[in-house]
Amino acid sequence: MNLGINGANIMFILLTTFLSSIVLVPIMRKIAYHINSLDYPGKHHINKEPVPTIGGLAVFFSFIIGYLIFARSSVEMLPILVACFIILYVGFIDDIKPISAKYQFIGQVIACLIVIIFGNITIDKLTFLGLHLAFPSPIKELITLIFMVGIINAIDLSDGLDGLCSGISCIYFITITMIAILLGSIGGIDTTISLLMIGSLLGFLVYNFPPAKIYLGDSGSNFVGLMIAITAVLGFKLATFTSLLIPLAILATPIIDVLFSIIRRSLQRKNPFTHPDKSHLHHQLLKMKFSKVSSLIIIYIINLLFSGVSVLYAIGKVNYAIILYISLMILFLFIVLKTDILFPKRKVPTNEKKSK
Repeated sequence: MNLGINGANIMFILLTTFLSSIVLVPIMRKIAYHINSLDYPGKHHINKEPVPTIGGLAVFFSFIIGYLIFARSSVEMLPILVACFIILYVGFIDDIKPISAKYQFIGQVIACLIVIIFGNITIDKLTFLGLHLAFPSPIKELITLIFMVGIINAIDLSDGLDGLCSGISCIYFITITMIAILLGSIGGIDTTISLLMIGSLLGFLVYNFPPAKIYLGDSGSNFVGLMIAITAVLGFKLATFTSLLIPLAILATPIIDVLFSIIRRSLQRKNPFTHPDKSHLHHQLLKMKFSKVSSLIIIYIINLLFSGVSVLYAIGKVNYAIILYISLMILFLFIVLKTDILFPKRKVPTNEKKSK
C-alpha cells in the first residue's frame, strides 16, 4: 500500500485524522457515561473521580476515516483491520465489565495470529553480534507472536497516567515517520499506519492530557499496542529500519517498566499479569512529589532521547548511537533503581529517627 505521499499529503492526513479525533472523542465520552464504561477511583487507579474509558474507539474511528480517504485499497490491510476489530471487541467488553486476564490474552493472541498468518507479517531473520539467523516456519511465526503480544502488553501496562500511553505511542509513530522520511522510504504500509495514528492520537491527547477527561481504556491501549507491534515488524521487514533494536529502543520506557513490574511481582510471589500495583515508573515519580504533568513530561523527555538516538542509528550513525544507547540506559537504570520500583524501601520508625 503506497499513498504517493508528499509534504502536502502528510499535512492533510495529519489534519484530517486530528480533527476527526477532536470531534469523535466528546461523542465517545457521552456514550461511555451512557453505558457505564467508567474507570472508578480506588485500588491501583490514581484518578479521584470516574473517567470514561472508551477513548480508544475515537482513535480507531479516526484512523479508519483517514484510511478510507487517503489510502488506496489494499489486500495487505484486510487482516490488520480484522485483527483490530477483534482486539477492540475484547477490550471493549473489558471496559464495560472487567473480564479475566486470560480472555484478554486469548484475544491478543488471536488478533496477532491473524496478522501473522493471513498478512504474512513475520520476523524472518535477525542479525545479532555478527550472526545472521534465518527462521523457518513455524519458528518465525512463534517469535513474531511472542514479540507482538509482548509489545501490546507493554503498551497496555503503560496506560496508568493521564496522557502517558497516548503520548509515548505518538512519539513512537512520529519517530518511525521521521526515519522513513530521512531514508526516502515514506509511503510504505508501516509509515501509512504511523501517519494515520499520529493525527488520531494527537486529537485524543487534547482530552487525555492531565487532567484527563477520557482514557483509552483496554480497547484503546490494546489497539494502539497492536498497531505499534505491526509497524515494528513491518518496518523491519520492509527495511524502513535495519534492526529490531530501533522500535525496542523507542519504547525503552514502557518495556523496561514492564520488565521491572514482572520481576517485582514475581519476587512478591504474585502473578505478574493479574496483580496490578502502584509501583510503576509513573507511580514512583508521583511518590517523589512530582505532579502528574511533571511526571508525564519527564517520561516524555526520556522517550524523546531514546527516539533521537534511534534516528541516528537508523541513518547509519551506528557507533555513535550505540554509545548513546548505553549511556542513556545506564543513566535511566541508575535513576529508576533509586526508587522502590523493584525493592520497597524500609520505612524507618519514628523513634529510630529520633535516636539518630
